[in-house]
Amino acid sequence: MSYKDQRRFNVDRKTQVIAIINQKGGVGKSTTAINLSAALSENKRKVLLVDFDPQGNATSGYGIDKETIDSDIYDVLINESPIEDAICDTCEKNVFIVPATVELSGAEIELVNEENRESKLKEIIDQVKDEFDYVFIDCPPSLGILSIDAFMAADSVIIPIQCEYYALEGVTKLMESIKMVKENLNPDLEIFGVLMTMYDSRTTLSKQVVEEVRKCFGNKVFKTMIPRSVKVAEAPSYGLPITQYARITKGSLAYMRLAKEVTRRG
Repeated sequence: MSYKDQRRFNVDRKTQVIAIINQKGGVGKSTTAINLSAALSENKRKVLLVDFDPQGNATSGYGIDKETIDSDIYDVLINESPIEDAICDTCEKNVFIVPATVELSGAEIELVNEENRESKLKEIIDQVKDEFDYVFIDCPPSLGILSIDAFMAADSVIIPIQCEYYALEGVTKLMESIKMVKENLNPDLEIFGVLMTMYDSRTTLSKQVVEEVRKCFGNKVFKTMIPRSVKVAEAPSYGLPITQYARITKGSLAYMRLAKEVTRRG
């Protein structure tokens, strides 16, 4: 069933708007956005994924051909196109996406002189969020205007952290940005959870990194850890979430566990 066919769908839970962010690239940010959305769909949750990264990895990860997109998040943000026209169906019946293309990279420059630029994404999402259980914003790997917009629109953030040396490098700057937004723009912004990705239980390094992150974030760290997985890495190239590409694998089962943990938190 398409998005427009489901417009009268009424959710009976408060919508959670969650930004998925880490300004460090290669930590599994878009992979988490794609696969957590799919896993929540299988838990009968209706999800809107807003691709807010000019790389558009969440868009291509759901198999959407960027050349065929009539309207994307850039058109909604800058050209004031209706968000309803930009929402695309995906291979998951309860997951919908607002796609992004490289055109979004110019948005930060175009927003510089805009009044109330920090609240533009919030105003857009507020138009449709009540139709969904979760709205995820896949943020760019930076802390510029787009990320500030995402922080303003969100109730909370999920921070993916890769199990490697220097895992916390840059996280201090991210936390400073969250604190600044909380103090000046969005007092309700919270950390929803910290997700350990590319975990390898065979290595001492992974265990040490998890221990270090838990010291910093305590019970904000999800119990579920996403294992290093070839299948998880392959799935986006086929335009499928891991739950469809390789369902009975460690990576798929981990995202299903994560979805259950997310629903328990809110």
